[in-house]
This record gives sequence, C-alpha cells and structure tokens, in this order.
Amino acid sequence: MPKIDLNDFEAVIFDLDGSLVDSMWMWKAIDIEYLQGFGIEAPKDLQKEIGGRSFIETAIYFKERFSIPDSIEKIGDDWNRMAFDKYTNEVPLKDGAFDFLKLCQEKGIKLGIASSNSTELIEQVLSSHDIRDKFLSIKSGTEVHKGKPAPDIYLLVAKELGVDPKKCLVFEDLVDGIKAARNAGMTVVAVSDDYSRHSDDLKKELSDLYIEDYWGFVS
Repeated sequence: MPKIDLNDFEAVIFDLDGSLVDSMWMWKAIDIEYLQGFGIEAPKDLQKEIGGRSFIETAIYFKERFSIPDSIEKIGDDWNRMAFDKYTNEVPLKDGAFDFLKLCQEKGIKLGIASSNSTELIEQVLSSHDIRDKFLSIKSGTEVHKGKPAPDIYLLVAKELGVDPKKCLVFEDLVDGIKAARNAGMTVVAVSDDYSRHSDDLKKELSDLYIEDYWGFVS
C-alpha cells in the first residue's frame, strides 16, 4: 500500500498525459508526422526540449526552431486536429485510474486537472471516458504564461478548488511537472510511464511516492 494517506488531503490534482491517461506515445508520433509535412526530420532531442512546456510555448518553439511559416494559432489547430481522433478512440486511462477517481469522490476529495495540453483535447479525452463531471477544475497550458516547472498552473487549480496547496496531492509523470507541483508546495506522486522511463531515478528522488499504477490506492 502507498505510504500516502488520502485522508490527509482535500484535493487531488492530475497532470493529464502520461499521468491520468496513457497518451505520451501519441504526441511523439504527431510531432514526427507534423514535421514530415514540412519535409523536416524530427531531431532526437525534440521530446526532451519540449517536455513540460505549455501548449503555446511548444508551438512557439516549433515555429522558431524549425522556421514553420504558419501562425502559432494554425500550428495549434493542426495539432488539435491530428490528436482529436486519437484521444477519442485510442488513448486509454492509466491502470486503476477510474477506480481511484471513484475512491476520491467517495472520500469527498475535490479533483482537478493541471495539464500543458489544450482545453479542447483535455475535455475530449475526459468525455470519451465519461469522467468529465468528476473534475471541479480543469486548467490548460493556454491559461498560464509560464509552463511547468513553474508552479503557476497548479496554483491556479488549487485556487479554483478553494484548497490550500499544502492540502493538494498531485500525480505527475514528468520531471518538470513534478518540480512544478513541488514549487507550488504540494505533495507529489510520480507516475510510471514508458515515455519517461529514462528519468525514473530522478522522478523517485524528487517525488514523495512513485507508482506503477493506481491499484495500490484502491486494492
């Protein structure tokens, strides 16, 4: 069983991709496909460079690094279009996540989302799994000026939930996200994900707990 007692918290806040849903594989595929459309081969360091950036920050990065002629808005729209179908039909929840959400609700714990993704895609994947109504606050990277590891988005969710950051438990899969929650003064659970397997040691070092799935909380 986890060494974290849910009864000590008033809110649980999730990152989305790689933490609540198993979708990180999809973004790498979209990045490669998108750049191929401009005749550009995706560099090996791309995923590391964009990790934790907000949606807008990532679009700006693509435009500047790869000299994309399209506007920031069009880049974002193209990514949304490419991702929409996958989020609807192919992206599953992380193992045990649905039951964990139910447990939190039963305990009266408020639930929130703090994701670098776009609002449209957050809403779509939550709706596709019929869990949208479980979340009282959903904030996207488009609503803050600074992406993770800045604490802005986590503090924004905590404020909307009306919960002291110290009473918030966060689930994150990336180092920058863990740092963001830490910088917000929150307790952090690192979630295992194949995409970030290379940084597991650092994730364990920075977080309060590391989990392979959510079953430890509900079994």
